[in-house]
Amino acid sequence: MSSKTMTVAGIMSGTSADGIDVAVVRIVPGKQRPKVTLLAHEGFAFPAALRRAVLAAMNAESTSTAELARLNWRLGIAYTEAVQATLNRHKVKLDLIGCHGQTLFHQAQPVSYAGKRFTCTWQAGEPAVIATTLGIPVVSNFRPADMVAGGQGAPLVPLLDYVQFADAKRGRVLQNIGGIGNLTAIPAAATSDQVIAFDTGPGNMVVDALALALFGKPFDRNGAIAASGNVLDAVLQAELRNPYYRLEPPRTAGREQFGREYAAKFLSSCKRHSRKPEDALATATALTAETIALSYKRYVLPRMRKSAVDYIVSGGGARNRTLMAMLTERLQPLGCDVATSEQFGLPAEAKEAAAFALLAWQTWHHQPANVPAATGAARAVILGQVTYA
Repeated sequence: MSSKTMTVAGIMSGTSADGIDVAVVRIVPGKQRPKVTLLAHEGFAFPAALRRAVLAAMNAESTSTAELARLNWRLGIAYTEAVQATLNRHKVKLDLIGCHGQTLFHQAQPVSYAGKRFTCTWQAGEPAVIATTLGIPVVSNFRPADMVAGGQGAPLVPLLDYVQFADAKRGRVLQNIGGIGNLTAIPAAATSDQVIAFDTGPGNMVVDALALALFGKPFDRNGAIAASGNVLDAVLQAELRNPYYRLEPPRTAGREQFGREYAAKFLSSCKRHSRKPEDALATATALTAETIALSYKRYVLPRMRKSAVDYIVSGGGARNRTLMAMLTERLQPLGCDVATSEQFGLPAEAKEAAAFALLAWQTWHHQPANVPAATGAARAVILGQVTYA
């Protein structure tokens, strides 16, 4: 199938479960790689009742099939409304939609169940609701094909990172800070099979949980609360001994590792050392910054060919001034110039949504979209399933 220029919307709702990002991009085929141009981006907060339902379903010890079926359908309605609102505001005509869905469970390592050991993942959000309502085909369910091929089903953003940011002379690290932190490292003049990508650890997940528990806020806007606290070094150093941070890439993380149970234990540790709630927020923010810097130093820096390195941050964490200051303090001595993806022409909150637009385009043209060096898959595979309008 010959590739063609298309206008594609990508839909993303991440592990923070705070809302939906829609990115509309034009994708033009190229000799070496396609060209992706952002046309529009909008963000939509989840209604409070839907966010509660999503958070309750994530890593839930028990729920009902009725609850999960309803949530799957309700998310499809929310995604449909988000795309329709974006189209109303920007008057673009779509050829295709790529919907990541809402991850409710991601098991990247094999576990025994009913007599067999296997990995599995589940992203909710009924694609038929979107495709049939809007009259536009939808590509969804991107992660399973990579996992069946031996990968971890994540990260899947590295294809966009490589297409948009690879440079002949400068190394580039693309650090997304959503609920979980993940990076893509592209050495100068790298080919796609030389890309390094993995989850660094908690992004906003622990910070958001503590902001809600201690201050009744869904997140720490601009890092203002953390800025008024002190980092509890004893807590931080204890958390850095978590075995996760010494796992060799490729590796993935989610609410299973750093969700509400982890946040509750982290908060208890902070309370044993300080009665000041701002200190807990400062320490959680420092944990994110420290684990990102450690991940870079241990697993990326030795491969960056001694070139200048642009460390480009996206996701909600890029808006947290305290976190960005902590990152800059730790990464500058390692030779990194810290910036946000906005400074490179792609708004921080649009990048993951744009990535799934690109993945959908690849699927539509029967082209593989995983990066085996990033996910650990044995081979490149075509991702996703198409729901026709």
